[in-house]
Amino acid sequence: MRAIEKFCLLLGRLLMGTYFILPGLQKITGYQAMTEYMLAHSVPATAILLPLTIVIQIAAGLAIIVGFKGKFAAFILAGLTLIISIYMHDFWGMEEGLARTHETQNFFKNMGIMAGLLMVANIGTGWLSFDNRKDSPLK
Repeated sequence: MRAIEKFCLLLGRLLMGTYFILPGLQKITGYQAMTEYMLAHSVPATAILLPLTIVIQIAAGLAIIVGFKGKFAAFILAGLTLIISIYMHDFWGMEEGLARTHETQNFFKNMGIMAGLLMVANIGTGWLSFDNRKDSPLK
């Protein structure tokens, strides 16, 4: 792998992991508001799914950053992103207008993030990761 490819994958991992860790932490500090938001979007089992989402976002985000079981973490986050997008950015059920445009944009932004996660799930975490240490007992 060339230096530019190594750098891009490392920077991508840092950004992608942070993209999930920060909202996970925000869900903790705004727990009640997020519960109400999820209920307003008819998310089932919110009392179970919100804490689970927080754990997945923070743990898998960290896993991608350090490159520990990165392929698995990326695959799990891709699935979570799809589920969140379907429930929370359901533009297809909205009337025309600014809100629908906003939700359409968020939905397809999330599909782009999901695409990046699926790429990491395929190629792995690359250079400077626990997954690719030469002496790793995880291989």
